[in-house]
Amino acid sequence: MKSFLVCSTPVHGHVTPLLTVSRHLVRQGHRVRFMTGQRYADAVRGTGAEFVALPAEADYDDTDMNVAFPGRVGKTGVAGIRWDVSNIFLKPAPAQIRAVDDAIAQEPVDAILVESMFIGAVGLLARPRAERPAIVNLGIIPLGVESKDTAPFGLGVLPKPGTLGRIRNSMLDVLTKKVIFGGVQKQAEQMMLETTGKKLNGFFMSGASQADAIVQFTVPGFEYERSDLPDTVHFVGPMSRATMSDGPLPEWWAELDGPRPVVHVSQGTVANTDFDELIAPTMAALADDDVLVVVSTGGRPLSTLPSPLPANVRVAEYLPHDRLLPLTDVYVSNGGYGGVHYALEHGVPLVVAGMTEDKAEVAARAQWTGVGVSLRTSKPTPERVGAAVRRVLADPGYAERSRKVGAEIEVSSGLAGLESVIEALTPKPAQGWGPQ
Repeated sequence: MKSFLVCSTPVHGHVTPLLTVSRHLVRQGHRVRFMTGQRYADAVRGTGAEFVALPAEADYDDTDMNVAFPGRVGKTGVAGIRWDVSNIFLKPAPAQIRAVDDAIAQEPVDAILVESMFIGAVGLLARPRAERPAIVNLGIIPLGVESKDTAPFGLGVLPKPGTLGRIRNSMLDVLTKKVIFGGVQKQAEQMMLETTGKKLNGFFMSGASQADAIVQFTVPGFEYERSDLPDTVHFVGPMSRATMSDGPLPEWWAELDGPRPVVHVSQGTVANTDFDELIAPTMAALADDDVLVVVSTGGRPLSTLPSPLPANVRVAEYLPHDRLLPLTDVYVSNGGYGGVHYALEHGVPLVVAGMTEDKAEVAARAQWTGVGVSLRTSKPTPERVGAAVRRVLADPGYAERSRKVGAEIEVSSGLAGLESVIEALTPKPAQGWGPQ
């Protein structure tokens, strides 16, 4: 048995995948403590882990970020991104570092498992390896390690081969670090010096690159090729796979076996408060097409959907992916990393609309790997959605490439691969940490 400290910012999209990690490790007999916000205490305990609260200065209620952070109201575009990174993710870092130090002083751990926006990990990684546990970055969003072959993470810019591409990437890297986040970088450097007494080594958002291991929950076929990929990166495939379901099916389910192509559209379970972003445009776009449009509201009442529904639309609050996706011809998604991998697992081609959080990077990878079409917007017009769906239906290459990625997923190790990586990093039992 090993002992782990799992750390996450108190944001739903960051906490939820780590709950899956926690549940798996507990079931394998490991000791797990999970540090995050108070709102997630019951969810953490439900995995069998011990809940460890972030200090108040690092905690907030993510159900309404504008209430939690009034200063962000009205800020959009680059200014809004910069404000969010500075205030929501960077400012809590000193408190995160102190909280982790307190937790491992009370009980040694073999490894600290963090998601990429737990920026306090950068301060922990500034210490010599002999003075801290192993730190593993959990790749629950597309791989963001710096590379001469890719543009800076977050821009959703596709790779460009050759010398010109590397020159472009270098210029974008300077723009990102010196202009867009130049002020935040200075803030991070000051924070690091004051909190740890050490200088910040590199860009403040490069914590993943500095980790002892990066366990990326995808397969190489859904990532950019990098000639300078660090050997600390381990592709293990998605952590969650479609599982057998036996719940009741909607009364219209038999229609899925009919002659019409099936187009499934969903906005997931988080970014589903405004159906005008994707579900409504998709229904409008395909209302006159000879297809069956299957809508999942992600738990919201069906009464919140636009009405009247087109005649070729079938709806449900939740649908079993293990039974739906093998019958689906195109999946229209807002770019959630988990949902996209469910589709790829079943060889379903994609149409992706998403430009917030990490969704622009998910959509770009769908475009680059040829498994789908990126709409490069979070709120496409019906015309754009319709054209993309018809394009994917007409070109069998999209489905072929998606099946190829699905074959990689089928043989990938998933969470068992995470355990293997940790085992290699931590051959000795947990010990007290600090200068020897």
